[in-house]
Amino acid sequence: MKKQLARALIVAFSSMLFAARDLSVCAQTVPSASSGQFSLTVGALGSVFQPDYAGTEALDSAENYYYPIAQTSPNRLYGIGFYVDAKFTRWIQIEGEGRWLNFNEYEKISENNYLIGPRIPIHSFRLLRATPYGKVLFGVGTLNFQNKDAWGRYADIAYGGGVDFKLTKRISARGDFEYQQWPNWPDFPYGENTSFRPYGASVGVSYRILGGRH
Repeated sequence: MKKQLARALIVAFSSMLFAARDLSVCAQTVPSASSGQFSLTVGALGSVFQPDYAGTEALDSAENYYYPIAQTSPNRLYGIGFYVDAKFTRWIQIEGEGRWLNFNEYEKISENNYLIGPRIPIHSFRLLRATPYGKVLFGVGTLNFQNKDAWGRYADIAYGGGVDFKLTKRISARGDFEYQQWPNWPDFPYGENTSFRPYGASVGVSYRILGGRH
């Protein structure tokens, strides 16, 4: 299932790339006042996250069923990821990201994220060559439970933001923070403290592969 999710995300990003190619060709025929708006950027990330799960379970006596409880983990998860930013106009931008948090596991618990959604630049500080931004991404998160005895896929909403630092005409560095909400985890109507909210930070570097002026 994880391979299918990753494949679906790659297909989505590939579709963005093909759309970007077509748009860049069309941009050659539009007036100069609107040219240079579209750009496509790809980047890689290194991340550290609090997974909000440590393998704790509780018993629902009425149902005689054990269910997982959200809890701060003693280990931070480390991982890698990639992202694609498509800029259509100043205020219309889309970001897609995939992240695999599979290092420094506690009890072999790990998480992955596959997300896409709007990204809004807040302001460009030309002297600092910095552009802070906000974003809200939607998609799925996957969780390997303790000792990898079980696996689950859940809706994932990420609220976040960060700063892009322009290093060269096409290369930028990024610092990013995300606070995630998995609203249907776990999908059991038992007990309390079942809300699941991982959070973490990432650093990365990107390359603008198509057009646009920043």
